[in-house]
Amino acid sequence: MDITVILCTFNRCATLAKALSSVAASALPESVQWEVLVVDNNSTDRTRAVVEEICSRHPGRFRYLFEARQGKSYALNTAVQTALGDLLAFVDDDVTVEPTWLHKLSAALQDSKWAGVGGRILPEEAFSPPHWLSIKNRYALAPFAIFDLGPEAAELTEPPFGTNMAFRKETFVKYGDFRTDIGPCPGSEIRGEDTEFGSRLLSGGERFWYEPSAIVYHSVPESRVQKKYLLEWWFDKGRSEIRAFGIPPEARWLVGGVPLFLFRRLSVLGLRWLVAVEPSRRFSHRLSVWGVAGRILECYRRSYNVSQGGRPKISWYRNRSDETSGSA
Repeated sequence: MDITVILCTFNRCATLAKALSSVAASALPESVQWEVLVVDNNSTDRTRAVVEEICSRHPGRFRYLFEARQGKSYALNTAVQTALGDLLAFVDDDVTVEPTWLHKLSAALQDSKWAGVGGRILPEEAFSPPHWLSIKNRYALAPFAIFDLGPEAAELTEPPFGTNMAFRKETFVKYGDFRTDIGPCPGSEIRGEDTEFGSRLLSGGERFWYEPSAIVYHSVPESRVQKKYLLEWWFDKGRSEIRAFGIPPEARWLVGGVPLFLFRRLSVLGLRWLVAVEPSRRFSHRLSVWGVAGRILECYRRSYNVSQGGRPKISWYRNRSDETSGSA
């Protein structure tokens, strides 16, 4: 088997059928052997029936697996272990793909110098950013899983997003599985298992390719185009960064387990938020405040296990993990 497409799903049978149908329409050379592995992460809706129906329409192309351990990372890891392909392509249950998507995404991996590839993720045609959201920041649309570095193919120096990426299966043997402590699960929007894995490979000296012609269209439901959702997303993004990568190495002094520079950054961003007049700029600063607040909370929790009833002793100490770092 040359390629396995991995799609993990949880209680999204309404969008799942559309996603699977678009993947089924993928056009690849006849010489390429490929499969689609759908992992049902303990769904309670009609997910299984939807998958079984498309399996009957495309015999030998789709496979169904059930993963009872709740959490996307568990489902992803089960899929990686079960996949038959040498190349693993990842896609989500709330997207549609162009017919050439899989061929374009996997083509770069024919060159052995590339360990992974990321494609272009665009919003569905009907999506329009709200007036109060500034899109000047490169990652302003990241909460909607939009990944668009432009129309030119080039080496990718950052991790791709999980709904449009592919890796050689051997990279999982070499670098390990997706982390289960940062993947989304019911009741928690902490995510980042995809970008943490990509960062792990980049840190190991692996190289990625950006292929803009491999296009996925991501659904952006109205429930996500809300200030509350974006604030929670950036707060959890801050928490995820600390879980994934630990206390920043530039942090030389800490108080209560939190790098001093994060308190200073929070103060500066908070002031910018308070004095900003233009609505989108004001909200942009507010999002930054929430992101830093999430990092502060996770640093605190990382240093002191409050959940077990311990009372942290608030004290100053020096972070000796990087003796050559600059001042806080």
